[in-house]
Amino acid sequence: MVYKSGKYKDMLSGMRETNEIPAGEQAMVQGLIDETYGVFTNVVSQGRAQAHSKNGAEGTALASDWMSYADGRVLSGKQALALGFVDQLGDFDDAVKQAEKIANGGNKANLIEYREHYDISNLLSLLGQSGQAHDIKLDLGMDIPKLRAGALYFLWQPPGD
Repeated sequence: MVYKSGKYKDMLSGMRETNEIPAGEQAMVQGLIDETYGVFTNVVSQGRAQAHSKNGAEGTALASDWMSYADGRVLSGKQALALGFVDQLGDFDDAVKQAEKIANGGNKANLIEYREHYDISNLLSLLGQSGQAHDIKLDLGMDIPKLRAGALYFLWQPPGD
C-alpha cells in the first residue's frame, strides 16, 4: 500500500511494475526526456557549428546525418571525428595545447587540475565501513595500536610540540 500526498508523488518509483504505470505518467516522463534531448541536440548543433566557424580548416563540421548517431550509443574517437563531434584526436597534453592556442593565441594558459582531497579522516572512515576488510598501512613515524571499527579514537599532541 502506498500513501502519498499527491497524485504523482510516486511517479518514477522503482517499486512500481511497468504495467502499473498509467499511460498519462509515461507520456509525462517521455515528454521530459524528449525536451531534454532537444536541448542537448540544439547545444551540440550550435556549439559544433560555432567551433567549426572559429577553427576553420582545423575544425570538423558535423556530418549531415549526425542526428542518427546521437542516440546514446558509444562512439570511438575515429567515429566521433568522422561525424564531426570532435575537431581532432589526441591525449591530455594535446588538449591543453589546443586550449592554450584557442584561448590566448598561443600564450601560456593557467592549467588547473582538480583532484580528490584525501586526509586522515578519509583513511579512518574506511576502517568504520562494513563489508570488505581493508588492509591499510599508515606510516606516521611511530607504531600505532591496531584500530577497531566502531571504536572512538583521538589524536593527542603533547604541549609544546
